[in-house]
Order: sequence, then structure tokens, then C-alpha cells
Amino acid sequence: MIRALPGNSYYSGALPKGCVHCKSGRKLVLFVTGKCFQNCVYCPLSIEKRGKDFVWADELRVDADEDVIYEAEMIDAVGAGITGGEPALSIERVQHYVGLLKSRFRYFHVHLYTTTTVCEHIHAFEEAGIDELRFHVPPRFWENLERSPYKKVIESALRTDMHVGIEIPVLPNKESELCALVETAFNLGVEFVNLNELEFSETNWESLRRLKYRTVDDVSSAAKGSAELALKILKQFSDERVHYCSASFKDAVQLRNRLLHRAKNVAKDYDVITEEGTLLRGLIYTDMPEKMRRKIIREFEVPKSMVEIEPKKGIVLIHPGVLTEIAKHLNASCYIVEIYPTADGLEVERIPL
Repeated sequence: MIRALPGNSYYSGALPKGCVHCKSGRKLVLFVTGKCFQNCVYCPLSIEKRGKDFVWADELRVDADEDVIYEAEMIDAVGAGITGGEPALSIERVQHYVGLLKSRFRYFHVHLYTTTTVCEHIHAFEEAGIDELRFHVPPRFWENLERSPYKKVIESALRTDMHVGIEIPVLPNKESELCALVETAFNLGVEFVNLNELEFSETNWESLRRLKYRTVDDVSSAAKGSAELALKILKQFSDERVHYCSASFKDAVQLRNRLLHRAKNVAKDYDVITEEGTLLRGLIYTDMPEKMRRKIIREFEVPKSMVEIEPKKGIVLIHPGVLTEIAKHLNASCYIVEIYPTADGLEVERIPL
């Protein structure tokens, strides 16, 4: 039976536990390295991460263990998805962070993505405490999984206590190869197959264009034909556990829910949380921020907690509703901004007053 999810996503059977937590926005994305021994043309990793041997917890660059714990707490995490690059190239980090998170939080679920074909890596993942292992099989092996190096390593993983699945992007011109992969995977005994809508990114755009792929329209990053093929495969294997995850589901559901959790935990008194999980705040640019803050508190009787100074930039931060009312009385540049409540504070919109 095929069931629908928001954002035009669908699945048959039970959703993998990692997907359940991700859907709720309470799954920490733990990026353990940008190094990888694959060279996938569709890899969406940013220039900031690709090939770089750093650790990120969501949008937060990790310099200490406390950073990972902090980010997990800020999104009310009940689990983590470990990714890269290739996590198998940083086994010690995987072991360290899984141990750190599971010792700090009770019932913490961890899934991990890998392209490895080395059985020793599988045993290391199991010893580290990975709950769910997701193999990213490169396209060149899709049609002949039975005769590929992945057969042995998948069978090795299936002998562990980890839940084992496959997760791949849906390349629009690879129908027969994808169907062969899914069929062989279930014959081998994997528990689930996740099909991701192919997406264009800043770093894979040229490669995908050279392969004749195109976006659905001028505003979407999704590849034309990927969703249709994913649904066709899902219908063909509707008696198995198959999950099609769309690009819109990732943005409208997963990301939105994570933003809402984080916004609730990081918002200041001068912030307003939107329905999308972003933050609205007022900005005042002035050469004398402390004097401006005192003036606002004294003359307009604004609570101190609703007016603060951003010390690094010397900007006055203020509740947007308050700033809208008093901006005309201030001799300064005033704006209402909308930002993500994430570590990088991505600015979405800026409106001058």
C-alpha cells in the first residue's frame, strides 16, 4: 500500500526509523568529513565542504564536542544522521561522536550513509553503535549489484544487528538500472530502499547539465523526470519498504520542522518566530549603538530585553514591531530582516523602513 507524505513524497511499508526522526525535524545532520573515494557527478556538496576534512553539525562548524551537543540540544534531537564525504574514511570520528551522543542523550538513534565495500568498515560501524546503515551504491553497479563488490559488504552488514537499507538519487534516464538494483537489493535481504529526487546544486549544476538533465522549472532545483520515475518504481515495488523523498519534502517538512525546533530554543525577546521557523528582527545601524539603545529604552519605554547590541557589528537589535512604530523618530538606517535560526544565520529578506 502506498501512502502519501506532505511535499509530494510517498512510501510503502513502514518508514525507516531514521526517516521518521528526520521528518519531525529532530535529526541532527553530522558531517564527519568531506573526503570521499567516490566521484559522483550528482554530488551536491558545497565548495565549503567538498574534499575538506572538517566536522559540521547542521550548519555549525564543529571545533569541540560541546558544539555537537549544543546543536543537538537546540533542535531537540532524538537522533543523528552521519554523512560526508565518506564516513568510513573517519572511523575514529564516527566512533567518538556516536559514543558522545549516545552517552549524553537517552534512546538516541543514529543512521549512517556509506559507499564503502570494505567489510572491516561494517564491523567498525557496528561496534561504534550505528543503528541503521544506508548504502549509497554508485550508478555503475546498479544493474549488476549481484556481481558487484557491494553484494559481499551488504551481506556482511545484514549479519549484524544494524538495520540495513539502500539510499540513492533517482536519475531520470536510469529506469532499468534502478529497477534492477531495487529488485536485487530486496532479494539480498535489505530492509528498505530510499529513493531521493535528484537535485541540482551550485557544485553539480554543470555536470548534470552535461548529462542532459534539466530542472523542473526556473524556480525548482529538482531534476525533470526524477519524481515521475521514482513513483513508477515505488508502484512496481509497493509490496516492499520503499520511500520516495522529494526535494519539496526536504524543504517544506524536514527543514521547516528543524528550523521551528531551533527557533524555539534560540529566539531572543526581540525575535518573532514565523510559521516557517525563520526569525524576524529589527536592525538599527548607528555609529553610537549604546547611546541609541539607551535612548530607545528611556524615550519609548521599551523593555531592555527587547533591545540589545550585536557587539561584533555594533548593530542595535530590536523587536520588529517596536522598530516599525519608532523608526521614523530615529536618525538612523532601520531594517526588518528575516533570518534562519541556524548557526550561520542565513538572511532571507531585508526590508528598509
